[in-house]
Amino acid sequence: MRARAVCLLLAWGVAHSAHAAPPEVIIDPGGIPPEALQSINSAVQAITRLAEDQDGGEVSRLRRRAHDATVSALQTQGYYAPTVTLEVGEGLDGEAWDIIIEPGELTHVDSVNLGFKGQIERPEFAARVQLLKDQWPLTQGMPFVNEAWSNAKAGLLDDVSRKDFYFARLASTQATVDAEKSKADLSVQVDSGPRVTMGEVTVIGLKRVPASLIDRYVRYTPGDPYDQDLLDEWQQALQATSFFRGAFVTLDQDESARKTKPDGEVELPVRVQVSEAPARRVTTSLGVDSDHGIRVEGLYRQNVVFGQPVWIETGAGIDKDRQRAFFDVHLPPTASGYKDSVGVLYEHSDIEGLDNTRAGLGWKRRQERKAAGDSRVEYETQWGLIAAYDKTRISGAPGFEVPTLVGTWQWLRRDVDKKYDPREGNLIDFGLGAGVTLDKGERFYRSSLRVQQWWPVGRRDVLTVRGEVGKVWSKTDRLPQDFGYRTGGARSIRGYRYQSIGLHRGDAVIGAPALVVGSVEYTHYFTEQLGMNFFVDAGDAAASFGQMKMSLGYGVGMAFRTPAGPFFVDLAYGQRDKRLRLHFSLGIAF
Repeated sequence: MRARAVCLLLAWGVAHSAHAAPPEVIIDPGGIPPEALQSINSAVQAITRLAEDQDGGEVSRLRRRAHDATVSALQTQGYYAPTVTLEVGEGLDGEAWDIIIEPGELTHVDSVNLGFKGQIERPEFAARVQLLKDQWPLTQGMPFVNEAWSNAKAGLLDDVSRKDFYFARLASTQATVDAEKSKADLSVQVDSGPRVTMGEVTVIGLKRVPASLIDRYVRYTPGDPYDQDLLDEWQQALQATSFFRGAFVTLDQDESARKTKPDGEVELPVRVQVSEAPARRVTTSLGVDSDHGIRVEGLYRQNVVFGQPVWIETGAGIDKDRQRAFFDVHLPPTASGYKDSVGVLYEHSDIEGLDNTRAGLGWKRRQERKAAGDSRVEYETQWGLIAAYDKTRISGAPGFEVPTLVGTWQWLRRDVDKKYDPREGNLIDFGLGAGVTLDKGERFYRSSLRVQQWWPVGRRDVLTVRGEVGKVWSKTDRLPQDFGYRTGGARSIRGYRYQSIGLHRGDAVIGAPALVVGSVEYTHYFTEQLGMNFFVDAGDAAASFGQMKMSLGYGVGMAFRTPAGPFFVDLAYGQRDKRLRLHFSLGIAF
């Protein structure tokens, strides 16, 4: 028994009007694939929408159009000898069209003839021509579908025109279909035109940014062969800097700029057009969360300093637990995408009896890149080196002062559907650190691994599992405050105070050498914006993995989707402390 697809269109009538309802359409697909049926449905629905308020003669013409549209849709899917019958009956509110399809044999490719003319026929391009023929996707024996035929032609032209042959075009294309034998003979002729080389660069739009920044990325020798991939790389590199709102790198096709060489090759200038970003920017933000209360931050940024292609950023932030001020100088990204910066930092924190003041001078290098092809995977790698002086006071115990030099390396892999509100995918974050005290030469090391996985459940829900493990190796207790591990709070183990889980010394909680944290969370969304989550968190920060006593936290919360990502309000019970705690965070930028 053949499957039947039904397309039902209902129209509302008004008592005082004589509206004719659109016909009910029933399609007997005759075994055609879903892609072909979808194409037919779309074509027929476009016609049935025209049937309302039409007289008998016009409706009769629409029936013929629906029949012809079905035949055309079948042909685009490779069925060139179909039998289509449209029968008219009575529906619920008017006419019913029963479209019966006998598709016939699917047409397959029988032969392919690819021809090339122009300067691509030179002997030095013989291997490239052969590769183009070998990579032609629509080969003998494959189904001949209109979309695949169009994509194959477009792909071939793109492969020719992206390198050397800027003016390449399809000179002729032909598909000869034998409907009785269900075979198609394909012929494509490509005219490459002259080989194109790149001439002098012309830059448009520079005002404050020095031209040396363009030269940093657009590097070639006039006369080099045209390569669209290079132009795209240069454009992306310029857009990745903070100096431009937009950047476009193309060949200048102006006839007056074109140079024809004696051998017939054509030289075109490279045109770089940019729109500069604002010279200065000041931003402030106000936030509040359950860990730190109200938080105020301010930031000043300036592009181009003393005529040099660098940008500076300075700012300060304050809440009840932390105060921080910094000044950074950022260099433009290198041609390989490395972003370097140097800066000075002052910060003070007083959390769980651990009072720490730090002054430091540091260097940081960062690289962001995407995986090959159309993959959504992104990688971030960061190197850092900081010389710092820490003054640490421990409530109820002796403090210390220590100068250190610390080097860090961090690698992150992100594979998610949305960066700020993922429903599916995973994240892996791995870090290493090594340092030495500058007064006594004491060495210390650190490693950490953080993993998070998201699974979509049904239409809206999300299951999230995350885990973190860390370890410090050291023979000194005089570690920088941020080198040891403390946990607890809204983004780690809910149900406990912020960073209240760690080693106890005196009346304070200090960083521990070992960390393990895990969490399972299920979020059910009632609407696209509002949901409810259920979670269980567990972990500890201790002197060693063997001495750990897991602190368990569990509870429920509300989830709100915002443009900046989901905002959670969680009520958690900390089993170790036997207390309920409310965790939330909110940030507003203005």
